[in-house]
Amino acid sequence: VQLQASGGGLVQAGGSLRLSCKVSGSIFRLDIMAWYRQTPQKGREQVASITGFGSTNYEDSVKGRFVISRDNAKNTVYLQMNNLKPEDTAVYYCNTASSEYDWGQGTQVTVSS
Repeated sequence: VQLQASGGGLVQAGGSLRLSCKVSGSIFRLDIMAWYRQTPQKGREQVASITGFGSTNYEDSVKGRFVISRDNAKNTVYLQMNNLKPEDTAVYYCNTASSEYDWGQGTQVTVSS
């Protein structure tokens, strides 16, 4: 299984970004997918997850700002990030909610104050 995240970049605080993650080689519609972020200070943490049917869950710090979604026909999971804060700066990855696949390279999100 390959995970390819994209869409990161540099944005000012208050701005928005949309991340995408293409999943290849799995029965995607059966996977509970999640977005994670990693920093040297906090390590890797899960920020949002979504079931194959679209039920979602969010880490408290991103609730009301981030929206996870998926397109099962495209084997792709998305993360819409709004009202970004400097503390959202991290490398973002996707994986299953149980992180069962090898990690892809992630995508860097940098939020300037």
